[in-house]
Amino acid sequence: MHKLTTVETVHEEGSWLFTVRDRHGEREEVILVPCDDGVEAWINRCTHEAQRFDTGRGVPMRDGQLICPRHGSLFDSCSGHCDNGEAADTTLPSIDITVHTDGTVFLTDDDASFVHEGGMDDDGGPDSTSHISL
Repeated sequence: MHKLTTVETVHEEGSWLFTVRDRHGEREEVILVPCDDGVEAWINRCTHEAQRFDTGRGVPMRDGQLICPRHGSLFDSCSGHCDNGEAADTTLPSIDITVHTDGTVFLTDDDASFVHEGGMDDDGGPDSTSHISL
């Protein structure tokens, strides 16, 4: 269990980005987004073409929905489900978190280990060239 941030911070800033290593050792970006009175954690990419929601400036959101900056698909911030656009009928991959009664958010996903706050580009880039698009 790793302490991430607080529900209050996520609601004030609109989102919170961090990097994890998955069970295979690959790095993934994760976003915490406001959801009702709490927060949810999703892998930081659209299900359609792997476009990042947060590119270092926060997650674009409107009326409780994450907006894919590439094609405009809208994902519910609480369920991760998309019912429109190019990503219709898909759901964002989730990451397990736990919110304590004091509002502190912890990473509790057995398949993800905390690397650092911020995105993968914040520490020199991805592990491989597989993330480069031409």
